Amino acid sequence: MIRLIVLVAAVLGLGATAQAQDYPNRIIKFMQGFPPGGNVDIIARLLGNEMSKSLGQSIIVEAKPGQAGALAAETVARSPADGYTLVVLPSTHPTQAALAKNLRYRAVEDFDWVSTFTFYPFLIVVRKDSRFQTLRQLIEEARAKPGVLTYGSAGVGSTLHMTVELLGNTANVKFQHVPYRGEAPSITGLLTGDTDFVAATAGPIGDRIRSGELRGLGVSSRARWPGLTEVPTIEEAGFPGFEVISWTGLAGPAGMPKPVLERLNTEVRKAVATPEVKSKLEAMGGEARATSSADMRTLVERQLATWSKLAREAHISLD
Repeated sequence: MIRLIVLVAAVLGLGATAQAQDYPNRIIKFMQGFPPGGNVDIIARLLGNEMSKSLGQSIIVEAKPGQAGALAAETVARSPADGYTLVVLPSTHPTQAALAKNLRYRAVEDFDWVSTFTFYPFLIVVRKDSRFQTLRQLIEEARAKPGVLTYGSAGVGSTLHMTVELLGNTANVKFQHVPYRGEAPSITGLLTGDTDFVAATAGPIGDRIRSGELRGLGVSSRARWPGLTEVPTIEEAGFPGFEVISWTGLAGPAGMPKPVLERLNTEVRKAVATPEVKSKLEAMGGEARATSSADMRTLVERQLATWSKLAREAHISLD
């Protein structure tokens, strides 16, 4: 029996090795869960185009919008674990899992994590004529007038929404949430005076801050962000340990052969390090950085725990 087990293990190992050596032998699909032309779609196409060069196979990007990326994630979680159907995910993946009660997949266990592509922080932003010069001033007024100050976000359950709720929970203050259908409309709402402040991603808002059209009160990274070094961190405003870093990365169905997963991780690292790709990712306001499969899984687990705790304490749900 022992000899039989050893023989079967050896055969399976040889099969996996052969599969990795033969991989890929047909077109690879990158799915993403947002409308074409958005950040996730652009990043998926940028990385897919570069990775296809050394993989020797075309990579097509298919958009499957809906439920903040959950439809695409579910489709990939149910796909064959052969490395040919993958998903480009943003950091809304653990946010959705923390808030939605009816997801038909497990946010961590149903995926094999390949690598991240890029990281970026969020900023708390006000109009240039706002009475708030610092984040501390905004927090003090919110403490004196609970639920009066309004903020816009890209919608209920978005990472932008949850970042402000985490700030409020940390500072023990309450803001009034005004959800919009996307980040761009929320910024328009700020400019027209419909809200007091917004949470925004570094890329879309950076030029407006640098031009003086808007004022950044705090950035959610632990260190000041390159290109926006005049904006202090939220931690500097008196909230030790506060950090929210968004990301975009690649995953596949759980159970992919280890050699295939390792090959994909290697290809992502090569693509992210390519000067042209790296500069384009950084031009979008992010830090181009690949990780190991294990590190990406740990990142998702950690963020899922953070948002689940906040959802319980702040009574936030999508259902």
